[in-house]
Amino acid sequence: MRIVIAGGHGRIALRLERLLAARGDEVAGVIRRPGQAGDLLAAGAEPVVCDLEEASVTDVARHLEGADAAVFAAGAGPGSGAGRKETVDRGAAVLFADAAEAAGVRRFVVVSSMGADREPPEGTDPVFAAYLRAKGAADADVRARAGLDWTILRPGRLTDEPGTGLVRLAPATGRGDVTRDDVAAVLAALLEEPGTAGLTLELIGGDTPVADAVAAAAKAAG
Repeated sequence: MRIVIAGGHGRIALRLERLLAARGDEVAGVIRRPGQAGDLLAAGAEPVVCDLEEASVTDVARHLEGADAAVFAAGAGPGSGAGRKETVDRGAAVLFADAAEAAGVRRFVVVSSMGADREPPEGTDPVFAAYLRAKGAADADVRARAGLDWTILRPGRLTDEPGTGLVRLAPATGRGDVTRDDVAAVLAALLEEPGTAGLTLELIGGDTPVADAVAAAAKAAG
């Protein structure tokens, strides 16, 4: 497959690029800064410089032409204010979905966040609350699109511990941690399992091998 990943220099995206390239997929990562290109090349991905906060749908669709799938893994990141949660975590996700539809790319996978489906609890840090609201709004936009075979993945608290290959993947898992390695492995498996289209899934560490967990999610939906 040819897969285009928004947020191609992110910590999950770089892991995913390595996995996809290793299994023989053609991978392109959308990045904002040309200086990030070397890291993508080292991961086996083609760097595509395009600022999703500034680009038009036509600009982004051009980079998606000929792709079999698109993954939205971009984020404003830590240290950014509430305004950029809106322009990146919501706005760029909507733009990328618009561009995928314009380019005829149906398979669309979103890296979201656990907690994006409800109003943040009272007392939540205002910037983190803005992040969760932006993610929730982006998810709702994508789920309303008949032109996309979407899957939304909502990981728990992310860690940089080595992946275990063992997860819990379900519409509701309860809170928990999950390694970025395992998130990337699940994303790679989701891209090969069309039966997960139309699902919103939570992900935490668990005791089920990734391939089995993805197959079980697809079977439960079918």
